[in-house]
This record gives sequence, C-alpha cells and structure tokens, in this order.
Amino acid sequence: MSSLTEKDSPVVQLLMNTGTCPRCILRFCCVGSQVIYRRPYKDLMKDLKEFLKNNEEKEVTICFDEVDPPCKRIRLEHTEEGRDDLNHNGALQQIPSANDDDTAMKNSIVKICNVCLGILQEFCEADFVKKVCQKVKSADYQFTSFVFSVSLPPQLSVRERAAWLLVKQEMGKLGLSLAKDDIVQLKEAYKWIIHPQFLFEVSVVFAHPETEEECRFLATACPDCFKPAKNKQSVFTRMAVIKALEKIKEEDFLKHFPCPPSSPKNLCVALEIQCNNGAIFVAGRYNKYSRNLPQTPWIIDGERKLESSVEELISEHLMAAFKADSFNFSSSGREDVDVRTLGNGRPFAIELVNPRRIHFTAEEMKGLQQTINNSSDKIQVRDLQLVTREAIGRMKEGEEEKTKTYSALVWTDEAIQKEDIAFLDDIKELKLDQKTPLRVLHRRPLAVRCRIIHTMKCEYIDEHHFRLHLKTQAGTY
Repeated sequence: MSSLTEKDSPVVQLLMNTGTCPRCILRFCCVGSQVIYRRPYKDLMKDLKEFLKNNEEKEVTICFDEVDPPCKRIRLEHTEEGRDDLNHNGALQQIPSANDDDTAMKNSIVKICNVCLGILQEFCEADFVKKVCQKVKSADYQFTSFVFSVSLPPQLSVRERAAWLLVKQEMGKLGLSLAKDDIVQLKEAYKWIIHPQFLFEVSVVFAHPETEEECRFLATACPDCFKPAKNKQSVFTRMAVIKALEKIKEEDFLKHFPCPPSSPKNLCVALEIQCNNGAIFVAGRYNKYSRNLPQTPWIIDGERKLESSVEELISEHLMAAFKADSFNFSSSGREDVDVRTLGNGRPFAIELVNPRRIHFTAEEMKGLQQTINNSSDKIQVRDLQLVTREAIGRMKEGEEEKTKTYSALVWTDEAIQKEDIAFLDDIKELKLDQKTPLRVLHRRPLAVRCRIIHTMKCEYIDEHHFRLHLKTQAGTY
C-alpha cells in the first residue's frame, strides 16, 4: 500500500488488534488519497495484511544482521499470547495470518469496526452506493451536480477520541506524535466514496441504538455543553458532544470510557436516504384588478375570510410546473384587499422549495405566464423569469426609503376658498406617529411607527371639494 510507510506499521498493527476497520486505520495513518478509500473493503484488508507481512520480513532481516537486536514488533501492553489478543470485553480475538487470506476475509467481514460502528465498512461498498442511486432515480429530480452529506451518530466522536488516545499513547512510546487535526475525519472519508459535487443534496441519516448511551458520561463532566434546544429530540447532538470532548481532560475521559473502544454487536442503521434540491426563484410583476382579493391568504383565528389571494393564484401553477414541496411568496410592498394594482404591476418573487424540475426555457416560462393569466380575470402577471437568490434581496432592499404618491378627492362640510388650503402646499417632511391599523393586527404586532409625508399639493375645485396630492414614505396609511 503505497500511501503507508514503515513508521505506520505500529499504528496499523495496533488498530487491527483492537478491531478497527481498514478505512479507519487509513484515517489514523493520515492517508488523504480519495482513490484508496474508494477501493473495496476486501482489497483494503488484504493490502493491510500484506503491508504488515512485508514490514515483519524487513524486521527479521535486520535481526539476523545485528548482535542481540531489539525486537521492533509492536504489541499491546496487555498481550502475552503472541498474536492472540484480548479485546476490551475479554474475548479472545485472533488476528489472521497474512498467508491465510480466506480466513482473514471471513473474520474481518464479520467483525464490526469499534470506531466507525461499520459505517466505513457496509455503507461504503458498491451495494449501498447502488441503493442510494436507486433512491435518487426513483425520486425523479432534475439536477446537473450534487452534494452528498451524512448525518452521523454523536457517539462516533467519543469512539474516535478513544482510538486517537490509544494511537497517541503507542506513538509516544516510539517518540512520535499524532495531533487530532492530522486524522482524516470520518465524514470526509465517507463522502469520498460517493464523489460529491454541488447543489443537489443527497443525505443519509445513520443511527446506532446499541451505543446511544455512550455520550452520557460527558453530561456529568461538561453539563454546560448539553442544553435543550428547540426542535431537538435529544441534548446529545453531535456538536454538543464535540464541544464537550474539547473541554474534558484526557485522564477524565479514560476513567469513563474504554480505550480502545469495545466492538459492537450490530452495524449502524441507515435510517433514511433523503433527496433535496436547492430552491428555485421565480420573479415577475403582477396586476390586481379585483377589489375583493388580498395579496396573501386572509385567515383570522383559523378562519378564512376570502376564498383566494394573489399569492395562491400565482403559486398554484408554479408549484405544479416545478413539482415543488412548498413555496415562499414575497413582494415589493403590498396593497389592501380593496385596492387595485395597475400600471406596470407590483414586483414579486416566489421561492420554490425542493423542486423536482428546475430546467425551463424562456419559451416555457412564457407559456407558464400565459397559463396563469388565462386561469383568472382577477390578476395578470408579466416578465415571469427565473432569478437568483441575490435578486430577491435587491427587490426587498430599501423598502423603507421608497416613496409613494397618492391623490385624494376631499369634501369639506364648510365652504372654503382657495386661500384656505394654500398653507398645505408649504408643509414639508411632516412626521407622523402611526399605530398599526386594526385591520392588519391579525398579522402584524401593535406598534407605533414613524412615517413621513414629504410634500403636499392642493388643487381647488369648488367651495366643498379639492384634490390633495401627497408624496409619502412607503408604509404611510
């Protein structure tokens, strides 16, 4: 095995004796080559046996050339039976001879890794990769690239720390050192098997019920690291365990956890394989012609007041076309239920969550726009297009700084002359302390917000009527 050198031989022998799988052994030997981790489990085990055999032959040659040479073979401190070593549970575990390949393969396949709990054994082989591919294919997603992620049981971090301490102690006897940062992380080793890229996410969630209690001793040593959080079923999250392991002293860790860790009876379980596409954003402008249509669903105390909304009339067709799970609607401002939106229309954007279809041509978008416009006479959309997340941010920027112009026909009870209203033209930057209107209290908190009327201009009509033109800050009622 070209990535291993003679100095790695003690680590390889030590970890094999304690029940560690080939890929975890490579991690603790700081092997970073992706190609090696992708090789089949049997081939890796065979290569490690051959590597140890070759190093043993070199040691024998050196012993014949020297007078009373020291023995360089690395053994566990408690080993007194030659190659027959006792594991942590007291059971005799035979390390097969490198010459006996069939026996070695049978024994190594049955044995579950005491560090990764079998994740880098069973779930890195071709059969499981095919299972993941079948899941992606059956989910019927469009994508051009993907990212692969794994959710690992938190107790793996505890077992990895125990194995690291074991290797660190053994290398210390040889005058060598091993930092935690030198170890190839299990998640990285696993992701290499699947050739990750970007955007489309395939994730596998692992669990190992048999060893779930292994993190509890950390809660006694570092209680501050384990605090209940919203939407978390357990305080023993992976990040909490890692944080506690960084705080706990090595001697305290060794008091509570076996080093090396014991071999489990069962493999990890792949609870689920999830597929998720990155969100797609569709933007455009809408006109609203109805005076009985809210922008978003009008629901108060669980009761729907009106049967539809601008949001629903648009999103219904987008959801069907993109085959998305859900959506989020946003717009540049909003209008009241009884107010029409004319002119060029109001800018809007819809985030489509986890869409199955993501590739649309310009002609297909025009066809989708026409479908929306033909479905209702209450709204019309224009300039429908795919945009980026950054474009949505620019649409929302500066809402408070925008200005709106209004025109109101005013009736007065008393007769007025043109001079009576002339003073309104001189008022500039009038500040208002505006309370949240009653009609929107169901969706907005009661608060006082400062709004500004920038200018006013009067147009005298007759003794009881004049037209008032206002230029105001956005959000002025």
